[in-house]
Amino acid sequence: MQSLGRALPLRRDPAPSRWAYRMQRLWLTPLFRVTMRVGMPAFFVVLAMGIYLSDANRREAFANFAVATKEKVTERPMFMVNLLSIDGASPELADAVRRKLNLQLPQSSLTLDLNAVRAHAEELDAVDSAVVRLGAGNVLQVTISERQPAWVWRTGHGLMLLDATGHRIAGLAARDDRADLPLVAGEGADQAVAEAKTILAAARPWASRIRGLVRISDRRWDLVLDRDQRILLPADDPIGAVEGLIALDKAENILARDLTVVDLRNPLRPVLRLAQPALAALRQAQGLKISPESKS
Repeated sequence: MQSLGRALPLRRDPAPSRWAYRMQRLWLTPLFRVTMRVGMPAFFVVLAMGIYLSDANRREAFANFAVATKEKVTERPMFMVNLLSIDGASPELADAVRRKLNLQLPQSSLTLDLNAVRAHAEELDAVDSAVVRLGAGNVLQVTISERQPAWVWRTGHGLMLLDATGHRIAGLAARDDRADLPLVAGEGADQAVAEAKTILAAARPWASRIRGLVRISDRRWDLVLDRDQRILLPADDPIGAVEGLIALDKAENILARDLTVVDLRNPLRPVLRLAQPALAALRQAQGLKISPESKS
C-alpha cells in the first residue's frame, strides 16, 4: 500500500521542442546546408587570412614566399627549354625567324607563351603558318609553312616576290633572279593576281611573247608583249577580249604587223596604233605629206 501511494515518474515526451523542430527544418533547406558546410568555413578562413595579412610586414613576407616558391618550381631542370628547333624553312628564313622570336634560352616552359611565339613567327611575310610545340627533351619546335613565290611585282620601290594569293614574301634584287615567274606591275596588282592568272591562261598562245601585265588605275590590265607591243584590255570581261583577239590574230596575223598598241577597251570598236615607220609608210602610200616628226 505504501508503494501505491508513491508518485510515478513523468515519462519524457519524444516529440522535439519547438526550437529543435525549427533547426531540423532548416537543415532540410539546401541553401542552409551549403552555407553552414561551405560558406561558414570559408568565411572564417578568409577572416583569418585578412587578419594575418593586415600587417604590411606579413604581406611582404607572404609575397616573397610565393615568388620564391614559384621560382623554385619553374626553374626546375625538367621544365627548362634549352634549344630552339626550326623546321620546314629555308636557312635564310630560319635565321629571320630566330631573330624575330629573340628567345632568351634557357627559359622555363611554364613561363613560355607558345601562342605568342607562333604569332611572332607568323608576322614575317614569308611565313604562311607556324606550329609551335614542346618536343622531346624540352626542345621548342617551330614548324614553318613557307610561302612559295608565284609572281614578281614591280613597284615604284623595286621588285617584290608574291605568293599565289598576292601576299608579299620578300624583296627581289633583279628580275633575272626569278625570270621563271610571271611579272605584274602597277598599283594594286598584288590584290588582283587571281584575275591576272586567268588572263595569262587565256593568252597562252602568246606565252613566249608575254613580258608581263600592268595594272592601270587599279581597275584594268595592259598585256605587254615583246617588240614593245601592248594590248589594252577592258575592265569588264578581259578574258573575252583576249580570246577575241586570239581568234583575229589567227585569221589576220594582226600581232605580226608593225603595231605598238591594240586598244580593246571598247569591245565594239577596237583601235590599232601603228609604229612610226609603218605610219610613215602608210601616209606616203596615201600621198599625204610626211612631217619631220614622222620621219624621225
